Amino acid sequence: MGWHEWPLIIFTVFAQTAVGAFIVLGCLNLFGKASDDVKTRINRNMFFIWVFMGLGFMASTAHLGSPMRAMNALNQVGSSWLSREILFGSAFFAFGGLFWLLEVLNKGSVAVRKGLVVAGMLMGVVFMFAMTNVYLINTVPTWDTPFTTYSFAITVVLSGVMLSHVLMRGAHFECAGYNRVAGTLVLVATAAAVLVTMTMVTSLSGIESAIVAASDLVPNMAMIQNVRFALIFVGVILWMLSLRKPTQALPFAVSGFALVVVAELIGRSVFFGLHMTSGM
Repeated sequence: MGWHEWPLIIFTVFAQTAVGAFIVLGCLNLFGKASDDVKTRINRNMFFIWVFMGLGFMASTAHLGSPMRAMNALNQVGSSWLSREILFGSAFFAFGGLFWLLEVLNKGSVAVRKGLVVAGMLMGVVFMFAMTNVYLINTVPTWDTPFTTYSFAITVVLSGVMLSHVLMRGAHFECAGYNRVAGTLVLVATAAAVLVTMTMVTSLSGIESAIVAASDLVPNMAMIQNVRFALIFVGVILWMLSLRKPTQALPFAVSGFALVVVAELIGRSVFFGLHMTSGM
């Protein structure tokens, strides 16, 4: 397990969750049919998206050793995916956070707010692309695979949609069409998580260096993944119940989301635990 990389575990999972939730709520702002009062309550609840982003960035500075090193990391934007990750992550935070602030203060025109939503969504996508490329390192064969891209994208969809639903439930938003789409996305992401994980674990048997085999890097892999799957399944079931039980929707949604986030943190610890270098 890679718990020693806890700053990166928290940063990647929390940032991916925040981007996924913002994209969903951004689409609601641009295309949704909710009343202005409901949209206002939902947008105010975006505060919790920025809590996730803030905690993620705070954790990432622990990995750097000092917050001031983040500025040095921006020096290589033209050649370093890490620098681009910091740049586009900050841009996502800035555009999305400014939109939220204008909504809360009821300032700025509708066109300006929509422009900030679109900019935030675009920066979120680019941020996720940069984050994925940080770990596609040809000297780390256990990371330099399509499974890294798949697993990161699954977290964006799975935990992001679930968080957006929690925030919508907290704003008393009800829409049968949204429930169907959100439920389908979560179920597809859950199935994809299981398929990608099982295929990734199987592929480890073909990766080894002169020192270690990839399959030996994480002891008790089967048990860990089974625990993770159990948390995801229970979490998704509770979350799905929130779609059907309006009177108990928020407790079910929050509980299900929390279990899935724990499962994703466990999965990400396995990812960092699989770090190895080719050759000696």
